[in-house]
Amino acid sequence: MTDAAPSASMTGTIPVDDKDRLDEAKLTAWMAANVEGFEGPLTYAKFAGGQSNPTYRIDSPSGAYVLRRKPFGNLLPSAHAVDREYRLIAGLYPTGFPVARPHGLCTDEDVVGSMFYVMGFADGRNFWDGTLPGYAPAERTAIYNGICDTLAVLHNTDYQAAGLGEFGRPGNYFARQVERWTKQYRMSETEHMPEVERLIEFLAATVPEQTRTSIVHGDYRIDNMIVHRTEPRVIAVLDWELSTLGDPLADFSYFLMSWVTQPEGRSGVMGRTGPETGIPTMEDMVARYCAATGRDGVPDLNWYFSYSLFRLTGIVQGIKKRIVEGTASSAQAERSAAGVYRLARASWEFAQKAGA
Repeated sequence: MTDAAPSASMTGTIPVDDKDRLDEAKLTAWMAANVEGFEGPLTYAKFAGGQSNPTYRIDSPSGAYVLRRKPFGNLLPSAHAVDREYRLIAGLYPTGFPVARPHGLCTDEDVVGSMFYVMGFADGRNFWDGTLPGYAPAERTAIYNGICDTLAVLHNTDYQAAGLGEFGRPGNYFARQVERWTKQYRMSETEHMPEVERLIEFLAATVPEQTRTSIVHGDYRIDNMIVHRTEPRVIAVLDWELSTLGDPLADFSYFLMSWVTQPEGRSGVMGRTGPETGIPTMEDMVARYCAATGRDGVPDLNWYFSYSLFRLTGIVQGIKKRIVEGTASSAQAERSAAGVYRLARASWEFAQKAGA
């Protein structure tokens, strides 16, 4: 087996541009005062992936850390909420759920120029290609089963006991989310898109009933997992920016989006599942998740797939808007923005399958 190495452009660290530099002296002083066991001096580099909240690796004599901060510049309301992200990690960590160790949140923008938090560095494997090239079929099966099982553990977590009972608003999650992403889209709209207008009308009018409430990650896919170096076990789930309390089917259906997405070097595994490759089928994942969460099945998923793609349309439209304003943080941003039209089209196709 060879280690499944993601493309160089989407993993590892890169030199830090002047616009993304941190004040080393202020950051060192803050970490010395707030991070248990920290010893300076420190060096830092920026992770290549991650267009939303710029993320850095920090190395020092006391070990490796990860810093996530809000982008600089004008931001949409409620976006880039690193404080919410930190609160969620801090609530989950004591339960034993696999998240990086939370070290501290800094709300003083004078330290590095924006709010940030520091967490432990999870040293494991990170997969950007969902087909897991270089792995044996049995290893692929075990990795996907581990990711599915971890999601079930999250959805079975007692969020009240974790101190997260006020982490989301009551009421129908999807109704709130359709409203939220409609507003986010409107605030970052750069042109009129008829398909998006039809989606906004259809999704708002056909919101499914919510029967369960759990912690929802909001972006649960293979590239947001750190898997143990030698075991098929998730050791850290990353990128909790979109997390809240809501309908667990939001996460599960979003995870299953990979099964209806063509293999493109990212999470898509459409046409690559079954015994020959070892990648579980969608039916395998549904059965496994339902057994672990006590469900007797899942509803028709086309509405959920349409919603997920609509939400992605809103997110990528935000990236496109930041390019226009010159505040996007990743070299991948420009290419991602071109995907707005493709995402809107795909969302509408699923909406039609769902009865639009």
